[in-house]
Amino acid sequence: MAHGRRDPRGFKNRMPISDQALEFLEYVEQQPRQSLRQLMDKVLQKSRLMTGAEAGSIFILRRKGRQSWLQAESQQNDATRPAAIETAVPVSPRTIAGYVAATGETVKIDDLATLPPDRPFAAAARDQPDGPTVVSVLCFPLMNYQNEVVGVVELVNRRTKGRKGPVPFPAQHVKLVAPIAQVLANHIERTDMLEQIRAKNAKLRQRNRELAEQRARMIALQAETEDAFMMSIQFLARAAELYDEETGNHILRVNEYSHFLAQCAGMPKAFCDEIRYSAQLHDVGKISVDTAVLKKRGRLNATERADMDRHPLYGHDILSQSPRLQMAADIALYHHEKWDGSGYPNGVAGEEIPMSARIVAIADVYDALRSARPYKPAFSHDKTIHIMLNGGGRIEADGQFDPQLLDIVRARHGELAAIYDRLRD
Repeated sequence: MAHGRRDPRGFKNRMPISDQALEFLEYVEQQPRQSLRQLMDKVLQKSRLMTGAEAGSIFILRRKGRQSWLQAESQQNDATRPAAIETAVPVSPRTIAGYVAATGETVKIDDLATLPPDRPFAAAARDQPDGPTVVSVLCFPLMNYQNEVVGVVELVNRRTKGRKGPVPFPAQHVKLVAPIAQVLANHIERTDMLEQIRAKNAKLRQRNRELAEQRARMIALQAETEDAFMMSIQFLARAAELYDEETGNHILRVNEYSHFLAQCAGMPKAFCDEIRYSAQLHDVGKISVDTAVLKKRGRLNATERADMDRHPLYGHDILSQSPRLQMAADIALYHHEKWDGSGYPNGVAGEEIPMSARIVAIADVYDALRSARPYKPAFSHDKTIHIMLNGGGRIEADGQFDPQLLDIVRARHGELAAIYDRLRD
């Protein structure tokens, strides 16, 4: 392959056109990893090298919805005063590049000054911006194997040695660019597509990172909200026992007894988790009971007892306002009901009493018997279990508790003792 000397623009100006075309295609084939911009610059540079064009632009066809336009991806000009070239050109016959994109035809103009006025783009071609005068033009489409236009190459002002001004592009250039243009179009289309995919993948990765950060913030916020929710529940439960100085860790122990019994009864994990914080609110209705009644050391009279016995109703009214506390509302309302229907406030019996309330009833009584009260000393674990299983004092042997739950107490009461010792006041 013969190699000529370089002209001031860095082009080999004596290489035969056929050899230049072959070099052009070989170069494209050997550059699989170049970016779209790099490919565009090289394509335009090689196009100018083969044709001797003073300047040129290479456009890619872009679409969005029903709109389409040519976007300039590379522009080169060796003139002392470069012409201003638009970076976005509509696909329409009003411009040379737009006409080529719309029709798929190659346009060769020897001299714009002699362009017939009936050509669609004649007016726009003559309306040149400030810069060097455009004389000769070669504008050809880049068409893929589906015969679809994917871009346009526009070359202007062919220069040759020994000629002072621009000269026409020869007819052989038109024949030469057709096969080259198709190969280039497919390379450009593939490179553009890969670049768009990489850009979308990068955007997707960024979006995934943002979503992960949002999830982390949401999880942290949920944890903070959950902590605040649990703290509020504990404060509410403590407020209910404000006037009972002997209760200590009673509400915490009732939570743990209830969780343990629920697990032993085979309840679902969600149920066990919920009862673990709901159980402590069983006496929250005492907030609405007359303070004098709560503080009274002696036996309550009938009026006082009636007020005290309404605390399950008060508790249900307080807790049922929150969807999150529906189990707690059930526990508050039913935890003084008895299996045989002799409890209060509504005298319901058996399985009409929610399982959560049946569990908390056992947990509450166990801890009350183990704890010292103004009216009784603290009982040992063994005495407490004996009373619960056989009756004694105000505890009835038959009819007070769910028999199946009582069987669990009979078989697993050692774990109740361990919980009490772990959370002893």
